[in-house]
Amino acid sequence: MRRAQQSAFANPVLIGAVTLLVVLVAVFLAYNANQGLPFVPTRELKVDIADGSNLVVGNDVREGGTRIGLVSDMRPVRFSGGQVGAQLTLQLSKSQGEVPVDSTVSIQPLSVLGLKYVDLEKGTSKQIIADGGTLPISQTNVPVQFDDILKTFDPKTRVAIQQNLQGYGDALAGRGGDLNDTIASLPALLGYLEPVAAYLSAPSTGLTRLFRGLDSFMGAVAPVSATAADLFKQMATTFAAISANPGDLETTIAESPSTLAASTASLRTQQPFLTDLATLGHYLTPATASLGRALPDVNQALEAGTQTLKRTPVLGAKLQQVMNALKQLSLAPGTNMGINALVATVTTLNPMVRYLGPFQTVCNYWNYWWTYLSEHLSEQTQYGFAQRVLLNFANSEPDSVGTAGATAPAGTLGGGQNLHAPAYGAAIDNQGNADCETGQRGYPLKLNYFDPQGRNLETDSHTPGNQGPTYAGRRRVPAGETFSRNPQTGPQLAYNPSNP
Repeated sequence: MRRAQQSAFANPVLIGAVTLLVVLVAVFLAYNANQGLPFVPTRELKVDIADGSNLVVGNDVREGGTRIGLVSDMRPVRFSGGQVGAQLTLQLSKSQGEVPVDSTVSIQPLSVLGLKYVDLEKGTSKQIIADGGTLPISQTNVPVQFDDILKTFDPKTRVAIQQNLQGYGDALAGRGGDLNDTIASLPALLGYLEPVAAYLSAPSTGLTRLFRGLDSFMGAVAPVSATAADLFKQMATTFAAISANPGDLETTIAESPSTLAASTASLRTQQPFLTDLATLGHYLTPATASLGRALPDVNQALEAGTQTLKRTPVLGAKLQQVMNALKQLSLAPGTNMGINALVATVTTLNPMVRYLGPFQTVCNYWNYWWTYLSEHLSEQTQYGFAQRVLLNFANSEPDSVGTAGATAPAGTLGGGQNLHAPAYGAAIDNQGNADCETGQRGYPLKLNYFDPQGRNLETDSHTPGNQGPTYAGRRRVPAGETFSRNPQTGPQLAYNPSNP
């Protein structure tokens, strides 16, 4: 009975087992502390940052120096612009895990030994980043770290610093008086330096454009640096030759002041030109910017032109022969007579073409004539083919010009034969509109303005009103063509005021 009443903790085996269990739990919790303590509620925040900066999983996340979480994961990512950076996964305390969208993050050193922490500075926005949301890279910052500064002092740099200190020491040793004089004159120097610096910093000076131009110039010179080095080598040879004759060098130096005075006066004269040149350069800036896009096409044209230029000597020789032949032709006695005759021919043809041109360009009569010529000669006979002829312009009087088998002259038996077709049918009116009368009019009974008897005949050159174009013709004269309704040469018809 006494043994049954003993406490269970009096058993050493049980006590050892409990102690071992507590130790194992403590070791497990310590091993997994990088992921946060278990059963503690947290919020997750992802942060895109340009550089991991030697962060490791388990580093603290602090706000104002207070630990509010830890880094639970870190992996490399590629951003939209092609930049490669890091994405941090932060586990934040539930009570401190609400992060406004305008918050910022930076990586700060925790000690000089290289330990880092993530510094979270919360913003003032009322909008909160959702659990598992991402803070963009534009709201993160990786300042220069202390260990990066220490890395600059590598063995080569340390040796160079030692050599600099030794050189400065040798240069300043025994020159205390000169240093005192220099320090005493510095206030006056700085007094003159202040207006100079103010002038250089003024926007009108264009110092920024100067350095930008120098940068572009050095970028252009960099590919030919080897050639430039050889140039300085050759210049050294030239200067060695100059120094070999001190007398000539002294004469050159003595003449330099007058030369510089003349150059100063020349620059004064050139100033308006340089001002205009600067204005021209300003106007050419947009064209220069567009030149980069045009260079691929220009390069192709230059390549093609290079191949073409190789054949220009042969072309030049042949062209010289042509020019010699033209010279001989111009000196020939008959050339001037031929040119005069050509001028006379053109002078004669111009009014004729002005009148006849619309008959083709507007009415298409030349093509019509050739189109129906084959049908006109298609009446088959025992001897071959005959013309198909049908006179439609005469009346039905006996022995008229339109009657087949006439036995007497026209008008002998009847009251006379009248003409029912205009002698000069028009192609256009005076404004160039289509008036293709030939082949499109019916049987005009009477159209004779100048006939006092008023007989049923037609002698007027134009029928009143515009007949319009033919089936394949135009409505008016083509643009640029000169024209005339009536002939401009030869005997002229009487002017008809009722239908000019």
